[in-house]
Amino acid sequence: MKSTLLKRLWFPRLSTGWLMGVVAVIVVSFSLICGSILLNVRQTDIELAKQTSSNLASTMHADVVRNIEIYGKSLRNAVDSLKLPEVALLSGQLRHLVLFDRAATAEYFGAIKVYNEKGDLTIDSTTQTPAVENIASEEYFLAHVRESNLPFYISKPMERGGIYKIAISYRINRFDGSFGGVVAGSIQLGYFHNLMRRVTMDPEDSITLLQPDGTIVMRRPFDMSMVGRSLGGLDRFRNIAANGTGSHTVVGALDGIERQYVWKGGSEMPVIVVVGKSMNNILTRWRYEAMRIGILLSGLAVLSICFTGLLVAEMKRRTRAEAKLAALANTDGLTGLSNRRSFDKTMLAEWARAHRAKTPMSLLMIDADHFKGFNDTYGHQAGDAVLAGIAACITKNVRRAQDCGARYGGEEFAVLLPDSGADEAFQLAENIRLSVAALPAEYRAVTVSVGVATLIPTGDIDHRDLIYAADVALYQAKSRGRNQTVAQGLRRAGKSTEAA
Repeated sequence: MKSTLLKRLWFPRLSTGWLMGVVAVIVVSFSLICGSILLNVRQTDIELAKQTSSNLASTMHADVVRNIEIYGKSLRNAVDSLKLPEVALLSGQLRHLVLFDRAATAEYFGAIKVYNEKGDLTIDSTTQTPAVENIASEEYFLAHVRESNLPFYISKPMERGGIYKIAISYRINRFDGSFGGVVAGSIQLGYFHNLMRRVTMDPEDSITLLQPDGTIVMRRPFDMSMVGRSLGGLDRFRNIAANGTGSHTVVGALDGIERQYVWKGGSEMPVIVVVGKSMNNILTRWRYEAMRIGILLSGLAVLSICFTGLLVAEMKRRTRAEAKLAALANTDGLTGLSNRRSFDKTMLAEWARAHRAKTPMSLLMIDADHFKGFNDTYGHQAGDAVLAGIAACITKNVRRAQDCGARYGGEEFAVLLPDSGADEAFQLAENIRLSVAALPAEYRAVTVSVGVATLIPTGDIDHRDLIYAADVALYQAKSRGRNQTVAQGLRRAGKSTEAA
């Protein structure tokens, strides 16, 4: 008994809707948790790619700046030596030693050349007899002519003698500060191309070397048509130029590929390295994980739905079985009316309701006349058919949902009529009696007697008083000749009813 009570307290009956709701909440919650984890993993992959690109951009920027500075130092040494008066008095060979003894040499570094104020070549680090050459129209020469305070200048990419390169130049000032020419050298673009080629990267990734005005010096993937092109008019480049380091994710202006761009620049050297990592490549691993988890979640959802469907079907089957058992427990098997147990429960509930509402309640007690003799004469099967016929007449006339027709015991029936007065109850009793009397011939002229009682529940009476009053009325109907209805001292016989 205690175990059963605990089960009822702690394990309430679950409705199918409640169960499906719980399963849906669990699946959705698990999906949200997995989705949140996936978003965190996605952001982690993006940040990791950003850090990797930042390291690469910083390393390449440092390499480019270091080599330009080394080469620039050779140019500055030449400029400083030319300021000494005694250098001009030296022979050509000694002058070369003084000017270019510490000059940096490398595969991609060009010759260091000295040009006078007219742009004519006067000294060449590679020969004692310089060729005829004039650079008066070159942009870097004109830049030094215009600006006396320009420390050094890196030109835009240019092609000279079939070789693409950039020029690095320093201004030569006379003692009075006037323009005395330039010392210039060059770095082939092959140096930057070779530097980028050594980096392992995916086909959709990119590395771009820019000048502060947005001019492309070199780019990987390599495209010669891109060299020298300016990105200075783009808003995204303005963001790069305004910040020495940074990142953003945009669609590439040159090829339309969405990338995460990370750049490194600096005021010490006017070059900017931009590393672009394809978002498609960054999120490849994440997409695989998302797809795998999505498949697992979908499988879990399908299994949950299938399991829930089976469980709901079983619960419905059990509910139908329980409802059927409940109906069998509350229904008389022969007549289809409520049984005595169900009638007693309904009587208690309706009596309490009528007591609260102060409304009348009527009860009909119906008994088959001479039924014992009928059974003895025609047999139990014929008797059962008569009882079923009487029950059908009761069901035919009792139409309200709150009314309750029941087999009270043996050949006796009861009809409970909540919210019904004496006249209404009497009329219904007569209708039932007349319906029974009108049954077909195979019922062998069976009749019933009916007792009717009507009470308004009060504190000094209970439902047993109503049953007792209806029994007394039924007894009076029997004692006065049967086939009649008696209600609280009123009597109406079959003969007089028919006469009416």
